Amino acid sequence: MLKLTYIEDGLYMEQIAAPLEMLVAQRVMLALRGGQILHVEPGRAAFLIAHDVPALTHLVTELRVAQVSDVVLTPVDDEFIEISLYGHWIAENAQAHEGMFICALPARLEYSVHKLWKVTQEQMISLQ
Repeated sequence: MLKLTYIEDGLYMEQIAAPLEMLVAQRVMLALRGGQILHVEPGRAAFLIAHDVPALTHLVTELRVAQVSDVVLTPVDDEFIEISLYGHWIAENAQAHEGMFICALPARLEYSVHKLWKVTQEQMISLQ
């Protein structure tokens, strides 16, 4: 499963071995015990990856082979491609800008998406 955490400073992505249902149940229990409101809804999350990352071709091939419709690649410009994922948004309310987005994909796709995101982050840091 991929877990995307949106915070004030940006996005952080993790690949987690726990089943999606277990992570949602744990988050719900935490909210109940803490007296917090929790909003969970299906939706899409998107982020950018560098267009020139060599592993991108591998991801495109894997998507074709797996015939997964939960991942959409959209060219943005000459430098970036947007990856859009279908999953679930978990936050204090539906309009929150900070929260957690989780999605379950075949393990190979999760690994590829996570790797592409990490490589893009490393490239962005080295440019600063």
